Amino acid sequence: MLALFYIFIGVAIGVSVWQITRILNFRGVIANDEDNAKQGKNAIYFMVFLYAIMIYCLIALNVLMLPESASIEGEHDDRLFNITFWLIGIVQFIMQFLIFFFTFKYRGNKNNKAKFYADSHKLELIWTVTPAIVLVGLIGYGLWQWNNVMDLSDDDAIVIEVYSQQFRWDARYAGEDNALGRGNVNYIKGINTMGVDMNDKNALDDKQVTELYLPKGKKIHFQFRSQDVLHSAYMPHFRAQMNCVPGMVTEFGFTPKYTTEEMRQQSEVIAKTKGINKIRNAKGEDPYEFDYLLLCNKICGASHYSMQMKITVVEQEEYDKWIAQQPTLASVIK
Repeated sequence: MLALFYIFIGVAIGVSVWQITRILNFRGVIANDEDNAKQGKNAIYFMVFLYAIMIYCLIALNVLMLPESASIEGEHDDRLFNITFWLIGIVQFIMQFLIFFFTFKYRGNKNNKAKFYADSHKLELIWTVTPAIVLVGLIGYGLWQWNNVMDLSDDDAIVIEVYSQQFRWDARYAGEDNALGRGNVNYIKGINTMGVDMNDKNALDDKQVTELYLPKGKKIHFQFRSQDVLHSAYMPHFRAQMNCVPGMVTEFGFTPKYTTEEMRQQSEVIAKTKGINKIRNAKGEDPYEFDYLLLCNKICGASHYSMQMKITVVEQEEYDKWIAQQPTLASVIK
């Protein structure tokens, strides 16, 4: 019903515009040289305005960008983003200039005569081959980075399962055998909220938690499952994201390179440099407060916005103490 209402509003606006142009006789007016000269100048004015807005956004809104990648693998994501951004930015600035400048230079004038220009195989070759080479390079780099993130061959990696459901996350660490027990929604019962098959011997030493602790400098092998709908496990500071699909297991891996405390210190420096501390203090917030987060990046329902889990990155020694304190599933699920 709401969609029909929006369609009705769109049709009504279209009819209104058509009637206004008919009443004001816009469609019957033929532009003269004076009108063309005026529109040509307006194109230059708009070009200056557009460039000013773009430059302002690049400088003033830079404070909204994420800090550098908190994972080793994510460094390549940042590099690929920067390369793509600069390429698109340079082409954008050049093309916008040409569009508006040519609009001004070749504005309508009854004393000018258009020149017929059939084609140029050389130009066509240049503007076909050049983008093709650039795209092959970018796509090749992207595929290499994808394989880098999906390289889970490290046998010493810490294996963690992240389980999604409306609207919360749960996590399960593999025990000393570094192998997770089987999981399926059919096994969900009582406190066994992740559906772990307790008849699987690999599940007995698994440890279920509600907050992620990761050691700095250690490869983490994540596996993802979903209980109900399609979710997306998004860890923005680590440049990592993967869909959680009901009925299947998805996975990726990364290596944290900054502890939470180290990133907080960086955030303090960035906040002082960019003036973010003034913005946050005005809202009554701690200007240097920072935590890594696991977010859901799919609109999975009414409380999608609140579906998040805290991630804490610590040194190996502190991680070892923390994981040793967590109870095994065998001791919790009788």
